Amino acid sequence: MLASTLRELEENGFVSRTVTPVTPPQVEYALTDLGRDLLQPVQTLAEWVVVNSARMDAARAEYAERRARD
Repeated sequence: MLASTLRELEENGFVSRTVTPVTPPQVEYALTDLGRDLLQPVQTLAEWVVVNSARMDAARAEYAERRARD
């Protein structure tokens, strides 16, 4: 799963991949300029999730309660 995700990130230009030909091979991933540009919006979203996690928990509990009554 990790390898698949890293390939997708590389394909979309968010990371670069460098292989060092040693035994065993070493692979290094680094954020590209595009990847670094994405950091701020992702950080903002993460902060929003932290601030609103209690509201999301309450919504999940309310949903589960409604589903249990159906």
